[in-house]
Amino acid sequence: DAIETLRAGSPALIAQILRHEADINGLERGIDEFTGQVIARRQPAARDLRLLKALIGATTDLERVGDESKKIALYARSIFAVGRSVLPRVTELAPMAALVRDMLRSATQAMETLEPTAAAALVRRDLEVNESFRAVLARLAGLMLEDPRSISSCLDILFVAKSLERIGDHAKNLGEHVVYAAVGKDVRHATPQEIEQVLRR
Repeated sequence: DAIETLRAGSPALIAQILRHEADINGLERGIDEFTGQVIARRQPAARDLRLLKALIGATTDLERVGDESKKIALYARSIFAVGRSVLPRVTELAPMAALVRDMLRSATQAMETLEPTAAAALVRRDLEVNESFRAVLARLAGLMLEDPRSISSCLDILFVAKSLERIGDHAKNLGEHVVYAAVGKDVRHATPQEIEQVLRR
């Protein structure tokens, strides 16, 4: 939805994203409160405690995905408010946006099933997102040099690309939380090969 706002600048869709982001904030608070109550009342140990810690981390990452989506929608609102057309530039973000969307889908599925093998793939794909971001940055830099009048719209798209790159980071983090919940190993900042080695043990 956030990427779609860049195509048409729909005020209704932007408003919906802002409402959803506020809903996500409320859900995060509710989950934090619930897990705190479980820890205090039931005093879970071992695997159950790991699961709760992983879920707390996951809700933080999902809330931040909501924050980045809200940022994209707000960029769209400001872009269309001043009458700048960004449609020609949005196509340059399409592969990156598709990759990030697919990462999020895989990450949430892994959370639902507690399937840790997805984590290494998510780390690899996050490296692809980083490469895509660098490619977008290089392309936009070239466009700004060719036509200084495009600087404002190029910077808008750069900020959106940065939000997408951060969403990819959060999707990767979700996979790492799943590994922690499933096998009790902290694989933050690990390479795909290191994660695969942990999962083979």
